Amino acid sequence: MDEPKKKKWISRDDALVKLQWYCVYQDRCHQEVREKGRDLGIYGHDLEEIITDLISENFLNEERFARSYARGKFRIKKWGRDRIRRELRQRNISDYCIRKAMEEIDALDTYHDTLLELIRKKADRTRETNLFKKRAKVAQYAIRKGYEKDLVWEVVKSEI
Repeated sequence: MDEPKKKKWISRDDALVKLQWYCVYQDRCHQEVREKGRDLGIYGHDLEEIITDLISENFLNEERFARSYARGKFRIKKWGRDRIRRELRQRNISDYCIRKAMEEIDALDTYHDTLLELIRKKADRTRETNLFKKRAKVAQYAIRKGYEKDLVWEVVKSEI
């Protein structure tokens, strides 16, 4: 029978270096770094000191994380503001940082155009012949993607 692997002991300095590399690879939130630290076997006061060091050395910056997260999810996955806000809240991001992240999307004039494109594509792929059911399916899809209900219905009614 296989014995469970025992975690190797890791020094505070080694953990700091590993977490620095973890943060350099991609912007991270405090919650992700805390989880990674626990995975490395660092807990309590040592972990909090390491996180403080990462913040002071600018390896860890929640506002920067929130902004890049919002930009990326909007551009790549075509998520709306509501979904992005919800996902950031799940990562325990502060309201201030969430507001800053939303500025990234508001700065882009493409929000409405992206929703329009999303609705048109979904409408083309939806085989429903009943106009009301088709509109409902397309609208629900866009709402699940995180777009605001009022805006979605406005676009759906004008496009389908």
